[in-house]
Amino acid sequence: MITFPNAKINLGLQILRKRTDGYHDISSLFLPIPLQDVLEIVEAKSLSFTSSGLPIPGNSDDNLCLKAYQLLQRDFALPPLSIHLHKAIPMGAGLGGGSADGAFMLVMLNKKFALGLSNAQLEDYAAQLGSDCPFFVKNQPAMALGRGTELTPFPTDLNGYHLLLVFPGIHIGTKEAYAGVKPNDRQQGITDILSQPIEKWKGQLVNDFEQSVFSNHPALKEVKEKLYAKGAVYASMTGSGSTMYGIFEDKPKASLAGEMSSWTTML
Repeated sequence: MITFPNAKINLGLQILRKRTDGYHDISSLFLPIPLQDVLEIVEAKSLSFTSSGLPIPGNSDDNLCLKAYQLLQRDFALPPLSIHLHKAIPMGAGLGGGSADGAFMLVMLNKKFALGLSNAQLEDYAAQLGSDCPFFVKNQPAMALGRGTELTPFPTDLNGYHLLLVFPGIHIGTKEAYAGVKPNDRQQGITDILSQPIEKWKGQLVNDFEQSVFSNHPALKEVKEKLYAKGAVYASMTGSGSTMYGIFEDKPKASLAGEMSSWTTML
């Protein structure tokens, strides 16, 4: 059985307040995008995990695909599986690739073995894997509140626009990203901003991580400025970075991707 976990971008990301559990309350629009990994499972004599494509750092035992399997195995009699993941979504890039892999694994196991789990139950399991994981269960545009697990559908249509992703390969840890952020719960609501024409998002729809991350990594600010200079109607960092994206009315020339970074893709 094969599935195709996709990435997401954040349209706006507000850090509202520090929580008593150590997390932060956020507000952000999560938008699925058609950049995909490939995930395959086959029943086997013993459990195994392999990968191809982009190299995955760290111990494979920590991969969210395996963790998703082990999470459901505690409650259901799942057989051993051979799991293969082909990575095309860069890691540590703010695109939610790992979260998507874990969530899609839960959904695939639910279907293949007829576990009968509802979307709400799958989201509960996904929340145990990570804050971004529940979003990928329904995998539709949604406002994310709380620590990112409180999801409300919010139709957002960017059909007809072109999305250019730029990943400079800079790794930004969660600790670094939050270190320079000052929570602010008195900002204009993201839904109000998104209700305006996209041409008015610039300067209003803000990723709160940008201010501190750009101070530490000026190259990212330069990428954003270049995206606007090349005609983007809106540009931003997604998540805690370091992927930058630009939304264009007209498809940029193919040469632009080569100018921006060693890893770019047009969607």
